[in-house]
Order: sequence, then C-alpha cells, then structure tokens
Amino acid sequence: MKVHLKIKRFNPEKDAKPYWAEYDLEVEPTDRVLDALHQVKWYHDGTFNLRRSCAHGVCGSDAVRINGQNRLACKVLIQDVGANIVVEPILGMKVIKDLIVDMEPFFDHYKSVMPYFVNDTPLPEDGRERRQSIVDRERFDEGTKCILCACCTTSCPSFWANGDYVGPAAVVQAHRFIFDSRDTAAAQRLEVLNQQFGVWKCRTAFNCTNACPRDIPVTQLIGEVKKALVTGEIK
Repeated sequence: MKVHLKIKRFNPEKDAKPYWAEYDLEVEPTDRVLDALHQVKWYHDGTFNLRRSCAHGVCGSDAVRINGQNRLACKVLIQDVGANIVVEPILGMKVIKDLIVDMEPFFDHYKSVMPYFVNDTPLPEDGRERRQSIVDRERFDEGTKCILCACCTTSCPSFWANGDYVGPAAVVQAHRFIFDSRDTAAAQRLEVLNQQFGVWKCRTAFNCTNACPRDIPVTQLIGEVKKALVTGEIK
C-alpha cells in the first residue's frame, strides 16, 4: 500500500525553525511505523534522524507522536493509522535533531524519587532473599512494567506547562518502591513527591494512562500515591 508520511524535522545547527518533510512510500499494511521511518532514513534521506534500539516495544527509545498521540513507532502497525501518517517528536523536551529529544531532564526527575530498592536491615538468617507474599508482590506489579519511554510524561498538560513537574513516569517509579513491603524508604520518596513540583501538580487528565504503551493505569497509581500522602497510610 502507498502511504504519505509527514515528518517534523529540525536541525538546530542549520535550521532557523522546524519544518515538515513529506515522503510517499510503498509499504506493507503490517509494517510498523518504525519500518516506514527506516525506509526514509535508509533510502530517501540519510540526514534524517530518529532514536530506536530493540524495535520490539521493550526499550521504549522510539517514543514519538504519531497522528497526534504518543506511541512507540515499533508497536504501531501502518494498517492501524491509515495512509496519511504524521510523525513528530514527543512534546515538552528540547529537540536535539528531528525526532531525537533530550531525555536528560526526564531522567533527572526519575532519579529524584530514589527508583531503587532500599533496606538497610540485616539480611535473613538463612542469607537468602527477603521473602514477600504473592499479595504483597502484586501490590506494585503494574509499576514494574514501566519501560521509561516518557510517553506518559510528555503527554501530560501539567508537564507541558512546567517542566519542573516530576511527571507521571517518576511517580510510577516511586509507587513501585513505596508499596513494596520489603522497602524502607517510602517516607523519603513521599517527601519528594509532596513538594511544590511533586505529585500535586497532577490534574488527573488521564492523558498519561491513555499514552502508556504498556497499559499501566498511570493515573490510578498517581492517585494511590496522593492517598498515601493524605492518609499517611501505605497499603
């Protein structure tokens, strides 16, 4: 099938402002949008730049806006978006070149919530793992699915309005450890999220949940963190 691909391009070293480049391609309906982007890069214009790695929806590096929605280019079939496809960089991030954005601010927010296991108590006497019930493990299961693609954070109006907002992805990462019964640093993470640019910047727009390529109920997890802050209870 033939598709018309419209890509927002920008090279800060050469261009005064972003512009739209358009390409007519022959593709298979079951090709991914990433395949079409590769076709542009490999056969039409080698100066075009995009970021991708695994191409199987696991690494999250090819997050872009496709027809106005944050998606992973490697997961979206051409037949599902039609013959006219518009691809842009994700919003709220500085564009380095074409579809590549600066992810450093995103990862600074991620690191601010202590996204790692904390437990300084002695190990169990048998020297093996700290055990956890199936129910306790399931409590934070959704957050473990996050691949840090930034689709949620860069679809959030609060983040667009102020990039200092820690953002949905960071809250999800904090949730994953706050509700882990083995972790001992929940209070510290909640203190971070209770600050000016923490979780209270969330306006419950649900954009984050709709954008997540892993179907994580992001807004629900954010709500659970808010509840923990209000009640002082983690359960």
